[in-house]
Amino acid sequence: MNIEQARLYAMSLPGTAEAPHHKYSSFRVGGKIYATVPPDGLHLHVFVDEVEREHALALAPEACQKLFWGDAAVGLRIVLAKAKPASVKRLLHCAWTRKAPKKSVAAHPNPMQQA
Repeated sequence: MNIEQARLYAMSLPGTAEAPHHKYSSFRVGGKIYATVPPDGLHLHVFVDEVEREHALALAPEACQKLFWGDAAVGLRIVLAKAKPASVKRLLHCAWTRKAPKKSVAAHPNPMQQA
């Protein structure tokens, strides 16, 4: 998986816009950030809930790390070169779901929920 593949998927989610966020790029829906791209382009930060985070850490510890904001774990840092594309897409969709309007979420279920 690489950042261009992740970007292509993120931008396919309804209402997504890409915008700068400090030195990072961010993916937003309704103005709310659901993922960021560090300047190196080798990682992706996704803001998923604790259940999704722990599931991803258990399934792919080589590709996922806890993402912290201060002392709080707020999501995942994904090492794109070690991540399976289906997993990255599933995590992006989960992060998008947390921020998107309920109508959009209902109209766009995650096709990779089991990936």
